[in-house]
Amino acid sequence: MNSASQRLWRTSPLMYVALVLAVLFSIYPFYYMVVIATRSLDSINDVPPPFTPAGSFGDNFGRALDNEAANFVTGLVNSLIVSTVVTVSVVITGSLAGFAFAKLRFRGRNILLLAIIVTMMIPTQLGLIPLWGMIQDFGWYDTLYAVTVPFLVSAFGVFMMRQYATQAISDELIEAGRVDGASTFRIFWNIVLPALRPAAAVLGLLTFMETWNSYLWPYAVLTPENPTLQVSLAFLSYAYYTDYSQVFAATAVGTVPLVLVFILFGRQIIGGIMEGAVKS
Repeated sequence: MNSASQRLWRTSPLMYVALVLAVLFSIYPFYYMVVIATRSLDSINDVPPPFTPAGSFGDNFGRALDNEAANFVTGLVNSLIVSTVVTVSVVITGSLAGFAFAKLRFRGRNILLLAIIVTMMIPTQLGLIPLWGMIQDFGWYDTLYAVTVPFLVSAFGVFMMRQYATQAISDELIEAGRVDGASTFRIFWNIVLPALRPAAAVLGLLTFMETWNSYLWPYAVLTPENPTLQVSLAFLSYAYYTDYSQVFAATAVGTVPLVLVFILFGRQIIGGIMEGAVKS
């Protein structure tokens, strides 16, 4: 058995080659983005194309800041506000609802969970037109409410936290808390929430990335004077001749928050993945 186990976990040289190639293919688009962001507009069209960074990033990013049609700083600040608010709300509501569906007994629990799962099967595009009409009726057009309020609760977040809570939290812990006289909210705050931390970190990262990269809905309900980051980047390229060095410089800056969020939650994410693998 020990010999068979060692052969199972032994990594062949071909596996290392495949992993290295996968890493290179994953990193190369980001590296080339940095190369274009640091090159002058004339050198981008050179043959063969440049493959090493240069020193023009400051000039390129300065032109992006001076572009009045894009409002890059406004878009960056708006995306930070919207992504943070939506992420915090989705993690909190997902954790609360996931705990309720996993460990509390109440009438209609399975029907409500089924309804939540059904909403995940409906394409988002089908709801854009009626949602746009609601935004107009509420007077939220060209406000951050339009890109924040509809996404404060996520069906995927509820389902994900419910599945994790079912495995990570034993019924004995809940019963022990009730024996000690703790209320339901106290049990959630002191027992459930610490156990859900790895899954909450994963959900937070996925939600932040999805909200940060959202383009279609902000483009429909926001104006060029009050954009999010992705809409601002789109307006940078709306010209007869696109200044790609300017666009890529702004894109590189817009990628930094995602990298920081991943670094911030990386340890929790890896811990959650490993813990889930051990439990399974």
